[in-house]
Amino acid sequence: MEGQEGKQEAHLALAHKLFLLTHADVDDIDKVRLREEVSASIASNDMASLYESLVSASALEADAAALEAMRGRIGEELKKLDDKIADAEENLGESEVREAHLAKSLFYIRIGDKEKALEQLKVTEGKTVAVGQKMDLVFYTLQLGFFYMDFDLISKSIDKAKNLFEEGGDWERKNRLKVYEGLYCMSTRNFKKAASLFLDSISTFTTYELFPYDTFIFYTVLTSIISLDRVSLKQKVVDAPEILAVIGKIPHLSDFMNCLYGCQYKLFFAAFSGLTTQIKLDRYLQPHFRYYMREIRTVVYSQFLESYKSVTMEAMATAFGVTVEFIDLELSRFIAAGKLHCKIDKVAGVLETNRPDAKNALYQATIKQGDFLLNRIQKLSRVIDL
Repeated sequence: MEGQEGKQEAHLALAHKLFLLTHADVDDIDKVRLREEVSASIASNDMASLYESLVSASALEADAAALEAMRGRIGEELKKLDDKIADAEENLGESEVREAHLAKSLFYIRIGDKEKALEQLKVTEGKTVAVGQKMDLVFYTLQLGFFYMDFDLISKSIDKAKNLFEEGGDWERKNRLKVYEGLYCMSTRNFKKAASLFLDSISTFTTYELFPYDTFIFYTVLTSIISLDRVSLKQKVVDAPEILAVIGKIPHLSDFMNCLYGCQYKLFFAAFSGLTTQIKLDRYLQPHFRYYMREIRTVVYSQFLESYKSVTMEAMATAFGVTVEFIDLELSRFIAAGKLHCKIDKVAGVLETNRPDAKNALYQATIKQGDFLLNRIQKLSRVIDL
């Protein structure tokens, strides 16, 4: 694969810069630097089609000479690649033919021509026999999907990779696929499955082409906190040596995790407010920012209320370092949405928890399903009698 250990794939690094370039929360001074870096990256990789789309969107200034130069270099390189393919087909073996087609596929990926890259990858796949090499082509397709955030392409590619693994495949590629699938799940708001896949990959992480290991730990902790119960969180995250070795390098993340587990709610919210900017400026998490904010508050409020049969709103407000009015407004929303199992006694200023009884709920569900089954049997018996 192109991605070297410890180094993010250049196109995905560029995609993040493009995201920041259009983000409202990024300072104008930083955008000037980003614009220069994006322009340099596009010019060095001859990404003519991307350059044109950015110019039309007013993200970059038009430069007809630069665009013409990029197109000229693309034409020259394509001629060389086509000559190489023709030579391999006439004078060399199947392996050399495949390598020549792969080189053309990688060139289309480099210049950001999605449609032609996908077509050429299919041609290359037709020349490929080994399952491992076919998997590498799927990884290239997945990287292309994440660059354009094409979730349909990503989903189909993941399914294709899983089918290939049924034919065989090494553990290293299987573990890498878990991270790709985890990123896809996180990007499509399936945080529970994302957390499971990320946690399975902590000790075997090698997908540096997607993101650095620090970013991987950041995603793992964020998805785990809203997906795991307290016992599992302690075992798999809070005490995990791989996480402990890195978490201190990520601002606010250690306090965010440890204060939640240690029930230090005032400090937890202070740490969480520091993390919100990082979440907003992440191209995979930003679309789910408001959802994640609601989910994490549900987790922390539920954890607090779990310890009490009833508690005054003033005591809860003090624990969280906010006003009684804020707690009243917050909890009323979550209670109305069915996220919290408690009720507010506004007159007495007390919160009364009404935890759902799992056994009772199971009994009620059994009775309901039993009645439904009996009704179906009675209807069926009438038809049979006739």
